[in-house]
Amino acid sequence: MNNEFFESLYMLEKERGIPFDYMVEKISAAITVAVKKNFNGNDDILIDVNQEKRNFNVYLRKMVVEEVEDPDFEITLDEAKKHSKKAVLEDKVNIKLNTKDFGRIAAQIAKHVIRQGIREAERGQAMQEWENKNQELVTAVVEKVDLRTGAATLQIGKSEAVLPKTEQVTGEELREGDRIRVYIVDVKDSDKGPKVIISRTHPGLVKRLFEMEVPEIGDGTVEIRAVSREAGSRTKIAVFSADENVDAVGACIGPRGARVAKIVDELGGEKIDIVRFSEDPAEFVTAALSPADVVSVIVDPEGAKSCQVAVPDGQLSLAIGNKGQNARLAAKLTGWKIDIKPASGYYGEE
Repeated sequence: MNNEFFESLYMLEKERGIPFDYMVEKISAAITVAVKKNFNGNDDILIDVNQEKRNFNVYLRKMVVEEVEDPDFEITLDEAKKHSKKAVLEDKVNIKLNTKDFGRIAAQIAKHVIRQGIREAERGQAMQEWENKNQELVTAVVEKVDLRTGAATLQIGKSEAVLPKTEQVTGEELREGDRIRVYIVDVKDSDKGPKVIISRTHPGLVKRLFEMEVPEIGDGTVEIRAVSREAGSRTKIAVFSADENVDAVGACIGPRGARVAKIVDELGGEKIDIVRFSEDPAEFVTAALSPADVVSVIVDPEGAKSCQVAVPDGQLSLAIGNKGQNARLAAKLTGWKIDIKPASGYYGEE
């Protein structure tokens, strides 16, 4: 029986990845419930598990007394001597139990707790697996696409997750069997298991792509300080290097633009502006409004993170961008409210 018990636990550990010690803990809890039920509330037990000798024994502890009033909790000295020659009055003795003594009801309780323990362990493993991937980029395979909602069910490793239509890039069509990269935005625990939020539109996806493609970011020489994104259209990313000999922007662009070109391809042609981060608000706002030139930046003296920017008259529309996109992304990137005006002070046809 002991051999079967240990073989079963080793099989669970091998096939389902449930740790041996975890299952012993759950089984011990189940046995405690069973013993308590069979011995009218006595749950003072000792469970001895020896993996090397493959022994699993359960002992009920009873108080040694001269006259027994409650046989579930007490035992006479003569009876105690049969279990331990060292037994003395007013001390407890360990009485080895046969698991068959637990009875049918107790066995059912034990089975239920063990099954529950297996479910909890599997859920805990799934949660741990997802937490290790939280805020990371992962490769997924499209299993199916809901024609009504547009949501895609993805296979990520051994698990599944749903990519809602709202988290998909506009204009991107997903088909069954496609391999795509998604960003794990967050992982939350729930009664039904891990709830995973994934995205193709999150700025974190672009950040992780640059970390993978640019060695200088991977080794910490270049830092990504901010990202603003309108997925499928345009992204602005601010980078910085404390090493004066390293061109942070150039490192991200790569030789002949090779590094950024790979990321643009991965994002389906999404435009990417790489700008130099600066602690000086005027310098940072100027860089963020690229590709437009900036004549001057006047920072609000009241410290409201607001500024007025003057650009050449002929570049007003370039600075603002199509439907205001360039100005909007620059504001998100810097965290500043940006009011753009022509240098002449007059709004012409441009």
